[in-house]
This record gives sequence, C-alpha cells and structure tokens, in this order.
Amino acid sequence: MPGVKTNEREGTRAVLRHSRMSAYKVRQVLNLIRGQDVDRAAEILALGDREAAATVGKLLASAVANAVHNDGLDAEELFVSACYADEGSTLKRWRPRARGRATRIRKRTSHITIIVSRLPEDRIARRRAKQAANTSQRSRRVASSRRRQQGESTTTPVVDEQDTGAEAWPEDAVHADDVVTETEAGPLEESDLEAESEGTDDTESEGTDHTDGDPAEEKGK
Repeated sequence: MPGVKTNEREGTRAVLRHSRMSAYKVRQVLNLIRGQDVDRAAEILALGDREAAATVGKLLASAVANAVHNDGLDAEELFVSACYADEGSTLKRWRPRARGRATRIRKRTSHITIIVSRLPEDRIARRRAKQAANTSQRSRRVASSRRRQQGESTTTPVVDEQDTGAEAWPEDAVHADDVVTETEAGPLEESDLEAESEGTDDTESEGTDHTDGDPAEEKGK
C-alpha cells in the first residue's frame, strides 16, 4: 500500500504561487531544510547565500505563524515535515538576434509549498531533557562564579606599610643634589685630579703653619 502523498501530509502549510524563480533553484534550498526543526531551518536560511533562501525564509515564517495562530501549536515544537516546489506558468519573451532572427526567452515561475508539523513525542522528550541539562549546568556555573566573587570580596588585601623604601637609605645619607657626576661636570682628567690633590696638600700645610705659630716665633727670636 503506497504511503501518504507529499501534498497530502498532515500539518499546517503555507503556499507561494507564481514565484518569479525557477523550481530547480528553489529545490536546492528546500533540500537543506527538509526534516529540520523550525529554529534550525530558520538559521540555515538566514545564512544561505542563494537568492531563493530569502523567499523560502519568509514562507517558513508564514507557515509557523499559521500553525501558532490557527492551530494553536507551540512554535518550538514544530519541524519542516514536507517542502516542495512545482513548476508554474512560463512567461515567453523574445530577444532580437542577427540577420533578422529572434531567440525565445523563457521566464519560469514556481509554486512553493512548506508544511510544518508537531515533533514526535520522543523527540520532544529528548529535546526537553537536553534543555534541562543545559539549564542545570548553566545554573551551577553561575552559582559557582557567584560564590567565588563573594569569597574574593570578603578577603581584604593586606598592604605592607613598611615596604616604602624609606629604610633603604640612612638619615645621614648624601643628598642627590650634592653629588656631581661625570655626566654633569664632564669627564675628570688626570690634571684635574692632580690639582685637587695639590690643593688638599697646600691647605694641610697652611693649617699646620697656623697651628704651629708659636714655635716659629720662638725660633725667630
């Protein structure tokens, strides 16, 4: 006994007649969404790069709206049970060619039909179980992240007040302004070093003469 014909399947349908597109091009898009969930089919059509994808997407949305408003079905429990494209009337045009001849141009049309039905009970049960598992995993992740944030907020950071760098230098340390480097005064030469050493010797000798003034006077007397 033959099965149910495609155009006689149960479900909610939407039909687009006399679409200005060939049935061959539309069938390539319909083959992608046949048997898919409504959400998955809508994603495939939204990401499709063919011109027929936009037209089929609008027709799918119309079929889902008919199922929700007319038959009272849930949009999340629908799938594309059947979809097909039939050839419509062909518009005939003529194009002039060389030597007074003409070539026929066939502008083809098509009738597109999409039927959506409710998913079987086993598929709905598996889908609900998967959604519940995903929800529970997400709730556990959110709860763990909140506990972690609360633990971080309760622990106050310890600030080391002694690590200021003040104890690294003694109180009688030489200030930076008193230090003359070679880069500021220029490179020190050997003559400068000798002059400085001689200057220190003169000052020491003078100091000794002044301090020993009494013995010198006694010698002169």
